[in-house]
Amino acid sequence: MPSTVTSLSDSIGLYLHIPFCSAICDYCNFNRGLYDENLKQRYVNAIKDEIERWDDARSVDSIFFGGGTPSLLTASDVSEILAACRSVFAVGSDVETTLEMNPESCTQLHVKELLDAGITRVSLGVQSFLDHELKRLGRAHTVNEARAAITAIRSAGCNNLSIDLMLWLPGQTRADCVKSVNEMVRCDPDHASLYMLEIYPNSPLRDEMARSGWSLAPDEDASGMYFDALSVTDNAGYQQYEISNVARSARYSRHNLKYWRYQNWVGFGCGAHSMLDGCRWKNISEITGYIDTIGERGTVAEGHRNLSAEELIGEAIFMGLRLNEGIDINEFGERYGVDLRTRFGSDLKPYMEQGFLIDEDGRWSLSRKGMLLSNEVMRTFV
Repeated sequence: MPSTVTSLSDSIGLYLHIPFCSAICDYCNFNRGLYDENLKQRYVNAIKDEIERWDDARSVDSIFFGGGTPSLLTASDVSEILAACRSVFAVGSDVETTLEMNPESCTQLHVKELLDAGITRVSLGVQSFLDHELKRLGRAHTVNEARAAITAIRSAGCNNLSIDLMLWLPGQTRADCVKSVNEMVRCDPDHASLYMLEIYPNSPLRDEMARSGWSLAPDEDASGMYFDALSVTDNAGYQQYEISNVARSARYSRHNLKYWRYQNWVGFGCGAHSMLDGCRWKNISEITGYIDTIGERGTVAEGHRNLSAEELIGEAIFMGLRLNEGIDINEFGERYGVDLRTRFGSDLKPYMEQGFLIDEDGRWSLSRKGMLLSNEVMRTFV
């Protein structure tokens, strides 16, 4: 039976979007812009203002600085933003506070200052441990700089390090994929995210692929890369707990579990999304528009929408099946008032017969091969 990674929490998570980057990666489709010191300071003041205007003082057990490149903030910036969070929310003493970092903006002193400011977990965007792949992705660091950053993070005293790695890169072979994952394992992170690269239609990488004749490996090789990568992490003692995430010693991402367990989170900053008590909204995306609107009228949230019961059920199943533990059928029924077997059992029977979906000990969960077809399985619910 899949292990249970966490119990449901009444505490919410906070997401803080920091959109600035020193350079824009060719594949990136996130809400971001080039770093400007004056704009950055205005933005820090605006996000503090947005937080301090919040009027629902709930308890918080996870805070996530995402981007962009949040490590471009100074430790003072981070300390001020966290102070704003504590002034409004009941932030737990054991809060998990994650900050995303790129190797080129990482020094031991800066990490030490960030830890002193309240960061407890660093998520390092390495993406590949092969220099030619980093170059193709338009990354600003080398493999040696990534290793130096990892040494700096550990030397500064960080005992909760996650590494982001991408699979199925342009021109990547299965052998190169395995080599990259092996190099990541040698760096001994506490947690790793292994994502299949998604190439967006408007990304510079798509144009560069066409010019350079780079192609993605066939789908069957992509499947092989996924299984190969997880075989490496399995053998190194990591536990897969979500489709794309593994951890040692139960160092699961508490914040991301908010999304996968369909719990509550509130996002602050430009383009940030929120999900609270069945209501969803997002903030104004454009950086200066966000800053100006905070100053003019204080509220930057738009598109508030209360999800219907059907939407809540479908999305909760969609997210829950991303986890190895899957969905507790009885618990789900109590929470959403639906008998999953009665409602979806006949539609899911073919996936169960093929071994993609497992019904065992009162839980539904995807097998590893089912995870590769997760979107197909999940179309049953949404």
